[in-house]
Amino acid sequence: MTFRYLALLSSVLLFGLSAVWMFAPELMLTQWGVQYSDGAGLVSRRAAALYAGIALMLLLARNAEASKARVALAKGVSLTCLILATLGILEWQSGSATAHILVAVVLEAVLAVAFLLSNKAKS
Repeated sequence: MTFRYLALLSSVLLFGLSAVWMFAPELMLTQWGVQYSDGAGLVSRRAAALYAGIALMLLLARNAEASKARVALAKGVSLTCLILATLGILEWQSGSATAHILVAVVLEAVLAVAFLLSNKAKS
């Protein structure tokens, strides 16, 4: 998959996630078996800002030619996704989240690999 297509697809996904985490964090938390609280809502809304920022960076960089900056962006997104996937597995194993979090884990792992490979694909 090309960087351009992956960046565009990911930005749409991340803007969507940002909106859910910002305006209805209890939906995601409940699905994962995590009780909503004021503290969880605060952290969710702050994470939403990070998702929106990454989404905007990817959207604006989608047409970037192959460069060190594009490789750095792809590697940064990959690392973020790998950390999120690892945390999801650990939270599921510890019983802090239900198996529904594994849907996110799979998506995060796929995105991590896709971004690592995206700079090898033709732009």
